[in-house]
Amino acid sequence: MKLERYAGNPILSPNGKNSWESLVVCNPGIWYEDGTFYLLYRAAGNDPEHYIHFGLATSKDGFNFERASDKPVLSPEQDGPCAGCIEDPRIVKFDDTFYITYAYRPFPPGQYWKFGYGEVMKYDMPPSAPICLRNNIANSGLIMSKDFKTYKRLGRITKTNLDDRDVILFPEKVNGKFVMLHRPKEWVGEKYGCKYPSIWICFSDDLMEWEDGKLLISGTSYWEEKVGGSAPPLKTEEGWLTLYHGVDNKGVYRVGVMLLDLQDPAKVIARATDFIMEAEFDYECDGLYNNCIFPTGNVIVGDTLYVYYGGADKYCCVATCPVKEILAFVMTYKNISDTVADGSAIGANIISA
Repeated sequence: MKLERYAGNPILSPNGKNSWESLVVCNPGIWYEDGTFYLLYRAAGNDPEHYIHFGLATSKDGFNFERASDKPVLSPEQDGPCAGCIEDPRIVKFDDTFYITYAYRPFPPGQYWKFGYGEVMKYDMPPSAPICLRNNIANSGLIMSKDFKTYKRLGRITKTNLDDRDVILFPEKVNGKFVMLHRPKEWVGEKYGCKYPSIWICFSDDLMEWEDGKLLISGTSYWEEKVGGSAPPLKTEEGWLTLYHGVDNKGVYRVGVMLLDLQDPAKVIARATDFIMEAEFDYECDGLYNNCIFPTGNVIVGDTLYVYYGGADKYCCVATCPVKEILAFVMTYKNISDTVADGSAIGANIISA
């Protein structure tokens, strides 16, 4: 099974008229309400520091988007923990308020595509400085908004001083608890029960203080040496429909799908061993990071699943499929025993998150 790409992709491309988005528009979060799709996207210009902002675009059909402003709706702080960049928004809504998880750095990453894989610009810091400053580590934060125009930054949502990204909230509480997926890059080895960076799940009463974390899934196939969450899980009659990304040992990104139990989302009901998307078109294969498909938003409208993703770290794109089709596909894997890369059971380890 494959998601069907929109023939008009990319739906948003860099805009040379605005310096802050002249080089990059990618990895968008999405929200659909009252007939309007809201696309909150990552944007950057061609400055050597590579400051990264959020822009906003809207659409009535989910395919044809218009920018809401010629200015960013949110930018890095003048000073503070997210003074370098804000990246990869994922959107949920509780009551009348949107809660958006995002990645940030204390300093801009520089033109990282010119560095080695996973490398960013480092800055001169004293030995006594926190490691997040010395290594310009990415972490994850939470912001609130009621209209996608004004925002309140709540600070770091993860407890660890690690590269902990792909932080994604479930769109509703489960058994009275908020639920979060995250990917602490350094949690690997025998202590953690996984050989490579993996997806963890944890729970909270108030969105900022999280309980113990549990290993949810690790890579099992050649295309998912590293795995991370992609878009907020979507509630269906079969379970929480959850997209994730896998990265192979050559740095190629692909998209996987799994179902989590509605009442116990730490339980994997089914997980496809085959990926459902990989880079095929120029806008996915040729950019700042080649051969990269990176979903960060999805919605169900009617009977259709819309998946919004970044292509090659440069474009915003969309693909669709009937909801019943992707559910039928992933349910064919329901009775397949799932194990992590080293053969131990998924979810076996529990440690403090």
